[in-house]
Amino acid sequence: MKRTATMRKMGIMVLAAVLLMAFAAPAFATGQEEGKKAIVLASFGTSYPSALVAITNICKEVQNAFPDVEVRTAFTSNIIRKIWHERQNDKKFLDENKDIPKEILYVKGPLATIADLQDEGYKTIIVQPSHIYQGEEYTDLSSYVNGLNAIDTIKAEFMPFDKLVLGRPLFGKNGKEYDYHEDLNIAAEAVKADVDLAQKNKAALVYMGHGNDYYCTGAYIQFQQALRKMYPDTSIIVGAVEGFPSLDDVVFGLKHTKMERVVVKPLMIVAGDHATNDMAGDEDDSWKKTFEALGVKVTPVLEGLGQNPDIVKIFIQHIKDVAKDNQIEL
Repeated sequence: MKRTATMRKMGIMVLAAVLLMAFAAPAFATGQEEGKKAIVLASFGTSYPSALVAITNICKEVQNAFPDVEVRTAFTSNIIRKIWHERQNDKKFLDENKDIPKEILYVKGPLATIADLQDEGYKTIIVQPSHIYQGEEYTDLSSYVNGLNAIDTIKAEFMPFDKLVLGRPLFGKNGKEYDYHEDLNIAAEAVKADVDLAQKNKAALVYMGHGNDYYCTGAYIQFQQALRKMYPDTSIIVGAVEGFPSLDDVVFGLKHTKMERVVVKPLMIVAGDHATNDMAGDEDDSWKKTFEALGVKVTPVLEGLGQNPDIVKIFIQHIKDVAKDNQIEL
């Protein structure tokens, strides 16, 4: 009798376990566990394998900062994504670049990345850009997020997101919640090592931003002023590949300072095509060659801001800020 009772008890326990798994299976199959949170790191992207270190570094440090949160990478540039997708079947490229992460080869845009996460059951998503300032790429990204948040389903339980929020770029953004002047100063503090390098070389420090031909790039000038106030003993000039301040403006500044040496670095997350060719290339119209034509000794530094740990800390803080503002526990 005792053995029969024991077997009956074991049978009940097994049946309970089977029923629990049966009820839980649909939820796991659709990825609908409660409280799933994710961070989408949206960058412009780069086609240069050597420049990926900046993007993967940001991803690694953000994952370390938020170990219980899913972290995905998205590229906002349609052109850059297309290049990587074409490389998926390029055997020669893959043989020569064996360390390319799969997430880069199959990288998606922010919309597709958010959609994938939502389909996997992530209903709380923070989109954190690694864009420098509130320019074209950030404005478009903001439009995507606002558009998704405008979805209004008939039944509340079918809303795609509990919370979908957007962090601010490196230099901050317009608005009263966070003073962008303070964000500029924090960014200026984060690049002290660049200033130290220029001082060590007894050189001016020149930054090359990306810029935009038809979008306001005044943030570069404000950053330049923040740098000059913070580091008054160093000549610092900020220019852009596109728009204002142009290379001509940088040349005018160098002539005015009469500096004989210059350290030039990209004011970009990655040191990709623009840094390699427009900034440090050997073509006559590159920044390096233009400066050398003035009789200036040039030290190009091919290192993106994403490789600077203090810059990455700023993005992590911006994630914490937007999470706190929206009552999201990470």
